[in-house]
Amino acid sequence: MAESMKGMHRTHRCTEVTDAQIGSTVTVMGWVQKRRNLGSLIFVDLRDRTGILQIVFDTNDIGEAGFEKAGTLRSEYVVAITGKVTEREGAVNESLKTGRLEVRATTLRILSEALTPPFPIEEDSQTKDELRLKYRYLDLRRPDLQRNLMLRSRVAMKVRSYMESQGFLEIETPMLNKSTPEGARDYLVPSRVHPGSFYALPQSPQLFKQLLMCSGYDRYFQIARCFRDEDLRADRQPEFTQIDMELSFVDEEDVMAVNEGLLKEIFAEVGVDVQLPIQRMTYREAMERFGSDKPDNRFGMELVNVTSIVKDCGFGVFSGAVKAGGSVRGINAGGQGAMPRKKIDALVEFARGYGAKGLAYLCINEDGTVKSSFAKFLSESELDGLIRAMDGHPGDLLLFAADRDSIVFDVLGGLRLHLAEQMGLLDKNVYSFLWITEFPLLEWSEEQNRFVAKHHPFTMPMEEDLDKLDTDPGAVRARAYDIVLNGTEIGGGSIRIHQDHIQEKMFQVLGFTKEAAYEQFGFLMDAFKYGVPPHGGLAYGLDRLIMLMAKEDSIREVIAFPKVKDASCLMTEAPSPVDQKQLEELQISVARKEDGQ
Repeated sequence: MAESMKGMHRTHRCTEVTDAQIGSTVTVMGWVQKRRNLGSLIFVDLRDRTGILQIVFDTNDIGEAGFEKAGTLRSEYVVAITGKVTEREGAVNESLKTGRLEVRATTLRILSEALTPPFPIEEDSQTKDELRLKYRYLDLRRPDLQRNLMLRSRVAMKVRSYMESQGFLEIETPMLNKSTPEGARDYLVPSRVHPGSFYALPQSPQLFKQLLMCSGYDRYFQIARCFRDEDLRADRQPEFTQIDMELSFVDEEDVMAVNEGLLKEIFAEVGVDVQLPIQRMTYREAMERFGSDKPDNRFGMELVNVTSIVKDCGFGVFSGAVKAGGSVRGINAGGQGAMPRKKIDALVEFARGYGAKGLAYLCINEDGTVKSSFAKFLSESELDGLIRAMDGHPGDLLLFAADRDSIVFDVLGGLRLHLAEQMGLLDKNVYSFLWITEFPLLEWSEEQNRFVAKHHPFTMPMEEDLDKLDTDPGAVRARAYDIVLNGTEIGGGSIRIHQDHIQEKMFQVLGFTKEAAYEQFGFLMDAFKYGVPPHGGLAYGLDRLIMLMAKEDSIREVIAFPKVKDASCLMTEAPSPVDQKQLEELQISVARKEDGQ
């Protein structure tokens, strides 16, 4: 039977009980982790979000009735216990912060009884994700998830403290916005008072933070909720959190300096000393060396361009790709030369998933001979030159892709990470930061048959490339920068366009008519007519940041109530149909699919 806690107040959380309290009386409250009945003594592990404390029930301390009540305790009962703090009489538990202490109970109140949980409330649960997320309120009791969320809270506090010290103002921006289809799909919210019209939930506060710069708030930040209707993966959710900022009268170096200080401050929370300045690398160099604009540079296995060596060889896959304007590049999986053919075939299939037609390989045996899918088509000098260029040694496995640069980079960039995981090269205890700069301003969309913005339409081109907007838009570099950690983009930003003629040219290159541009972004363009300072900013994905700090593999482990792959919530069963009356008030009708259609 549950009891009232009237007149009883918690004096300590579990791990707040220390040697200093030995001999004193404390009141602790929490959940029963487990109970052990030894006949004359009952031991209970009491758990709260700080940890575990051992409680001892002895008839000499609590009496017969209290001892009998303690015998009814079960896992996840919520209890309040008053008792005396003593040193443990039995073995010390060095794995617990309170492992040298125990509380000998004198009073027990059962505040709430509990059904048997559908899975154990324990560290590193092996329970299937679907069950964990259905009972997320139980899953969140687990110590590892509680540590993650407490870390997230501390980081948010650090962010606010640091940003204030740098002269930033925290300003909220609207959640109900105008839809601007350029970018990911919007989540739409119907308006009751404007039938047939919709708000869009923000994909980011981008336009509003630029308006704040126009309004004279020269340093803005916000821990902002954002929404994107896109396919999910391990580091993506339909609703997510950004650390968002914008600064006036700055260039790239100013923005980077502020953010390097922020990263140093918050990573101290997990004992990581971020070495400043953080390494810089251009987009082009990152692609050439790692096949990715978010390279993981904790390990080598860099791409090598061997186009000049094989451009005239007898292997048509190589020479044909070069003649078609592509390239041939490879990676050296050091020490993997004895890899079985079945595993090599699996690598070929993996490469096909990135658009490759195939994958050429060359195994260097320990005696220096080679086993290869293409060596017979190369002359001895071509083969020797290829192995030298790849720094190949006995026991190595050389892998090659030949195609358009974009495909070769995708294939080898993905393969490099895949092999590194197999080879145990991804050390979560190493934190390697990297700035990537000079991104392309635009990228060609085959689907839309036009250039689209690599970041967004308000990114400033590099001044020395402005004349290429008319003649060679794809070659224009942006004043954009991403911050990458261990192969994950944790933040990105740019210097913004603040001059009318450049913004109009940008819209023109993107295929917007002046009317279409004003229809979507007119309020921003109008604001720019009244004096706008040069400005730039950056936004972090807070969820990804915490995921890496907590050494987790999915952002679901650092979000209290995440969605699953189809963007649904297993706990609340959202999204769900709504009452017909609600639809009528919004003047919305829902088309239902007939069976078989």
